[in-house]
Amino acid sequence: MRSSMSKTVAVLGAAVCIAVMAAGKPASQRAELRLPVGQFRDKMAAGWIGQMAGVGWGAPTEFRHKGRIIPAGEMPQWKPAMVNQYNQDDIYVEMTFLRTLEQYGWDVSIRQAGIDFANSGYPLWHANKAGRDNLRAGIAPPDSGHPKFNQHADDIDYQIEADYAGLIAPGLPNTVIELGEKFGRLMNYGDGLYGGQLVGGMYAAAYFESDPVKIVEVGLKCIPAQSQYAECVRDVLAWYRADPDHWEATWQKIEDKYNLNPAYRRASCMKEKGNIDAKINGAYIVMGVLYGKRDLDQTIIIATRCGQDSDCNPSSAAGVIFTTVGLAKLPERFTSALDRKPVFNHTAYNFPRLLEVSEKLARQAIERAGGRIETDSQLGEVFVIPLQEPKPSKLEQCWEPGPAAGSRFTQEEMGKIKVPAGKKKSK
Repeated sequence: MRSSMSKTVAVLGAAVCIAVMAAGKPASQRAELRLPVGQFRDKMAAGWIGQMAGVGWGAPTEFRHKGRIIPAGEMPQWKPAMVNQYNQDDIYVEMTFLRTLEQYGWDVSIRQAGIDFANSGYPLWHANKAGRDNLRAGIAPPDSGHPKFNQHADDIDYQIEADYAGLIAPGLPNTVIELGEKFGRLMNYGDGLYGGQLVGGMYAAAYFESDPVKIVEVGLKCIPAQSQYAECVRDVLAWYRADPDHWEATWQKIEDKYNLNPAYRRASCMKEKGNIDAKINGAYIVMGVLYGKRDLDQTIIIATRCGQDSDCNPSSAAGVIFTTVGLAKLPERFTSALDRKPVFNHTAYNFPRLLEVSEKLARQAIERAGGRIETDSQLGEVFVIPLQEPKPSKLEQCWEPGPAAGSRFTQEEMGKIKVPAGKKKSK
């Protein structure tokens, strides 16, 4: 943990220092963050709504524009009912992870996480499907996400479902990284894993920071600097700083380097049909966060119009920016039609229950990280969160993977995997 002002800024940005100073002591004397629980609830709920709004608005365009910008005239019009997204893999998969944490606690094994994911009943694609198929066949994590067994390991999957990690870990980037090591390795590896850790890191920062550049910088600190994914995010940041008003110019630079250049497609599972690599779609998330400039509509529109997986990307971008705004300040068009009663596909949660469990897990995460919950006479409960310097996972790349772990489920563990009717399970 760093105590000086300059190092504090390097960890979570200037807004963190402001939050620490607000606690009544100079940052040099108090290396922690303070977040009123009421403010946490407000921002956390907004983050979930942002995901739902982003995926709902972008859904009609998904993979219909590959390698080209969606024309402005083809961008769907927002309708308030679009927020009701209870059957999207962007959202329901991460609730399996929440349920595992809720049932077994934060020290749950990666093998139990794999059993729970194997037992999920919702439809899946790409890395998620390959990972779940591996688990059902007895290939235990982390091998279920290793390139030796999963040709989709560099895909977008953990990236699109890592939002939960930051939402339940306010100001705790290392908790986000740890969650990626447990749940992201069920289906991903290398850049496919790092994408989720970056997204989760941005959410964790969004509770305390409103500057999009600083939010992206925090996310970037959560992944190995030598990875192609980090290189891609650094490029987008540099191109944004050079020209913050013309996102289309940055889109073309991304296209030329990360879509058309084979050196950055070495683990692509899709060639001519599109690009579902984590890093290029992650670039589009960052594009929405940066070029949207905290305009909620523009954040979604830009991330969508970048094309490729154009519902997943605005979902994550909107979730991050909505978190910075908070539920109380969201425009009514994003909340007026929200139906809180439906249960998300094959999960244990409707919207109120989702918020309840997210808060429960956040309380546990903060105390587990060495923080505490205090009571303020004016603010009520306050989360007191220790500052963390992100410690990224080790560098791995899917086209030059390290050895597989040789992990297999035992016969007893396989007995816990109950594949839904009509699906095959290996003996």
